[in-house]
Amino acid sequence: MNDVAKELLDLLDIEQLEVDLFRGIGSGGETSTRIFGGHVIAQALAAAYKTVPDRLCHSLHAYFIRPGDPRIPVIYSVDRARDGGSFTTRRVVAIQHGKQILNLSASFHVAEEGWDYQHPMPRVEGPEGLLNRADLRDLYAEKVPEPYRRDFLRPRPIEIREVAPRNLLNPLPVDDVNHLWFRMEDAAGTDPRMQHILLAYASDMNLLGSSLRPHGLTWFKHEVMSASLDHAMWFHAPIHFHDWHLYTMDAPFTGGGRGFNRGTIYHEDGTLVASVAQEGLVRPIRK
Repeated sequence: MNDVAKELLDLLDIEQLEVDLFRGIGSGGETSTRIFGGHVIAQALAAAYKTVPDRLCHSLHAYFIRPGDPRIPVIYSVDRARDGGSFTTRRVVAIQHGKQILNLSASFHVAEEGWDYQHPMPRVEGPEGLLNRADLRDLYAEKVPEPYRRDFLRPRPIEIREVAPRNLLNPLPVDDVNHLWFRMEDAAGTDPRMQHILLAYASDMNLLGSSLRPHGLTWFKHEVMSASLDHAMWFHAPIHFHDWHLYTMDAPFTGGGRGFNRGTIYHEDGTLVASVAQEGLVRPIRK
């Protein structure tokens, strides 16, 4: 296992402090200036899972309340809202500096049989031959301002290959629909709960960027202030995140300083494994 993969798995292996009270590492992950949204979602789900030993999550709904501070740990308080015959519900509050930074509700379901149906996976170019995220960023490294370059280039545990990547620094307006392949090979051998936690972490990657595409915007142009406001996710099938997964995203609406984004995640064999929805802040920066 490589070092960055071990760092992520350690980050998501949260520490129990007391009954229903947990502590997660705040540093590491995708960024160093603030805590990546998927980082807090994944740790909150991990905290909920610590209190649900026998069922898998089928949905979660989270609100981002304040930016996370990577200099200190995050405390997670779990409320055991309901333990039912078929469903279990948990509410998780993430706290830093004595204030809430995220609220998450998660529902867990016993395995049941039922009718099966799904939309087919879109026909797009496969991951073979596409540039991975690290190689793509190397092409732009010299043009990235020095304060951002270290974060921009540092190794990451999740491999991403965009099907049709935009110019990272000066993109043209394009359609909001976009696709990427992602996986974490070192997820092999982890249990089904950690597979969920890892996919929840990764589901926040690139999603908000769908709202920026029709406007030719990027964070590097200093024209837009953006941040995730909420995040919802539904798990449909077993996750095997060591295999390639296709993340298909779109943004059907942007307005009022907000952008609405959707995502569907397919295993490489075509199985729809998860769906995602997120609204984000997309505010013009006034000079």
